[in-house]
Amino acid sequence: MAARRLSSLISLSSSATAATSLGSFGRFSRWGRGINSFSTPAAIDEPISPSIQIDHTELLINGQFVDAASGKTFPTLDPRTGDVIAHVAEGDAEDVNRAVAAARKAFDEGPWPKLTAYERSRIMFRFADLLEKHTEEVATLETWDNGKPYEQAAKIEIPKVVRMFRYYAGWADKIHGLTVPADGQHHVQTLHEPYGVTGLIIPWNFPLLLYSWKVGPALACGNTAVLKTAEQTPLSALYVSKLFHEAGLPPGVLNVVSGFGPTAGAALASHMDVNKLSFTGSTATGKIVLGLASKSNLKPVTLELGGKSPFIVCKDADVDKAVELAHSALFFNQGQCCCAGSRTLVHESIYDEFVEKAKARALKRVVGDPFQMGIEQGPQIDDEQFKKILKYIRSGIESGATLESGGERLGSRGYYIQPTVFSNVQDDMLIAKDEIFGPVQSISKFKDLDEVIQRANATSYGLAAGVFTQNLETANTLTRALRVGTVWINCYDIFDAAIPFGGFKMSGQGREKGIHGLSSYLQVKAVVTPLKDPAWL
Repeated sequence: MAARRLSSLISLSSSATAATSLGSFGRFSRWGRGINSFSTPAAIDEPISPSIQIDHTELLINGQFVDAASGKTFPTLDPRTGDVIAHVAEGDAEDVNRAVAAARKAFDEGPWPKLTAYERSRIMFRFADLLEKHTEEVATLETWDNGKPYEQAAKIEIPKVVRMFRYYAGWADKIHGLTVPADGQHHVQTLHEPYGVTGLIIPWNFPLLLYSWKVGPALACGNTAVLKTAEQTPLSALYVSKLFHEAGLPPGVLNVVSGFGPTAGAALASHMDVNKLSFTGSTATGKIVLGLASKSNLKPVTLELGGKSPFIVCKDADVDKAVELAHSALFFNQGQCCCAGSRTLVHESIYDEFVEKAKARALKRVVGDPFQMGIEQGPQIDDEQFKKILKYIRSGIESGATLESGGERLGSRGYYIQPTVFSNVQDDMLIAKDEIFGPVQSISKFKDLDEVIQRANATSYGLAAGVFTQNLETANTLTRALRVGTVWINCYDIFDAAIPFGGFKMSGQGREKGIHGLSSYLQVKAVVTPLKDPAWL
């Protein structure tokens, strides 16, 4: 499908105007300070209908779209309504076996690892160009299947996917080993070699971003791959993988299996002919994946898992700027971010002002149909996540936190939740300890740096942290003290292609993106050759 303007890809499903606002949701006199209405310019019960044809719902194995061996399919749903978008082939262990066999043949007998690195890079560059050309179609699929705002997908995420593939395409012909001086008459060199067949398991919150984080470096290093999509969001990966083959990717190099974790995911993680595994998802599932990998062929595993990231606002902060940044750090992508700044820790001297302004900002957040322009927040991914978030909100209320805004569903269809803010949150409350993965901001106060460092680190997670301060010494102190993989100073969610990303503690192992992402897909081999009467050593 040729690239077209958004106006040709989406249309209103009724003649009613999309510019309307929902009324007040009342006041929580028992628990809160009084909750005002939320701004919603789109009638979320009358969703915009994307005018795009779903062409690829099968599995992609050995360069061909094929049905699952069982013939089974499963529905992928529109988070705005809960309605079925399409029925997708349901892969299981037999399909994983077929995909791994295709990837193995492509690596052992096919041209991919034998192409020059420059030739591999040219294919990846051509794919990036095609992806950029089809941004509107890809962003439409991503929004329809996931619920994220179209503008976010089209203007932020897809350009980052394109950039990631160009970044790793540029690396393909710059991967090399070293000549190592040895104590004796030997010539020593190191080679950086691909693992072979890689298994890649991506999540539903950023389907294509994580696709690029894994497929990009895996293929640039000369590996072949079997990609398992999240069952909630299979459509965009199938579409862009077809574009990859149009760019000249040989059959079998990239195979895509849609299916469920306990079947397709487990089969891939435990497969004896998969040489390397990379998984992004929850910490609980990461433990299962790691166990399956170790019990099979002890394949190395890269894990990017959950988080409960602190966002620390120091006493010297510009409160207005800090409120806006903390709001974005938590609510971006409907709060469905592994690195969301979900523990907002504010110095006691500015705490009350911060809470009032954070509440006001949440009440202004624009929630509605993600295809409507100007929308900041769409629906949650599915009914399971929707109910889980509401359960945590009830827990916050019952445990004694002050509900400042939100706390309920929005509209009567789909999985929309009001932007929710809690104050007076204590560290032993579930909303302060667990990864909620939703639009729920928990605000606590602290007295000094020693206290906030101890509290920020008192978690099993260690993915990221945010620090908002005008004092360089304070920033340096916190940067080194926080036990996390990324610290953002006076910014948040900066995901440049060259910046490594990964966690400490139970937030994962290994790194993705940047030069460090390459090492996850390469093995180092030492080659030692005797020298006879060398002129020099």
